[in-house]
Amino acid sequence: MSRLLHPIESGLGAVTMGNKQIKQHLETAQKTGVLKISLQRLQEFPPQLKAYPNVLKTLDLSENRFEHMPDELGRLTLLKHLNLSGNRLVELNEVLGELVKLEVLLLMDNMLTKLPKTLANCTHLKTVNLSNNQLKEFPVMLCGLNKLDVLDLSRNKITEVPSEVGNLYVTELNLNQNQISALAEEIADCPKLKTLRLEENCLQASALTPRILKESKICNLAVDGNLFNSKQFTDLDGYDVYMERYTAVKKKMF
Repeated sequence: MSRLLHPIESGLGAVTMGNKQIKQHLETAQKTGVLKISLQRLQEFPPQLKAYPNVLKTLDLSENRFEHMPDELGRLTLLKHLNLSGNRLVELNEVLGELVKLEVLLLMDNMLTKLPKTLANCTHLKTVNLSNNQLKEFPVMLCGLNKLDVLDLSRNKITEVPSEVGNLYVTELNLNQNQISALAEEIADCPKLKTLRLEENCLQASALTPRILKESKICNLAVDGNLFNSKQFTDLDGYDVYMERYTAVKKKMF
């Protein structure tokens, strides 16, 4: 029975697909719009993709060894779901901004140090996962994307959350395990932000200003592992107002 399983489907990363199997996947993907070539230890993008017809809606190239993203990827303008996680990408090509129908962008577990400004063109993005990279700056080009719902920036090297964050439309923002010591209080202006994760950073209690605690829509604020203890948190001006929102949401859940 095992011979019937493609390594790509069985999840056996130790077995790589030959050119013949990749060709079969490419042919099938022309009908389905879904192409998955993950766990293949590929260092170069399959050359067949460079002249591939623009039919793909889902492309999964996760868990390979890519260091660069080719220009040709910008031709796949129908893509809604792109998974490049678990590679060795240091930066992304500007052509990423040509994928204007993109809804889900998965880039976790790479070595990204920066993102292209052209990402601001991807106005249909709903989920962006950049966890476990080398980003030092908050990706402000994602602020203003009004369909963006979840942004995961955990396990990076971000040191501050800038004032542009007030234009972020997400309901959940994960900034756990960064090096954040400054939090712009404009985060209180985020129109939909309910869950803010800031665990294991370098924040003082004073970073959580009365404006953030009283005026934001945040009802789930995770701040363990910073430079203050739980009593300093509960003593903050505005903590009681935050707790009213927190409790109201908990009541709705039960």
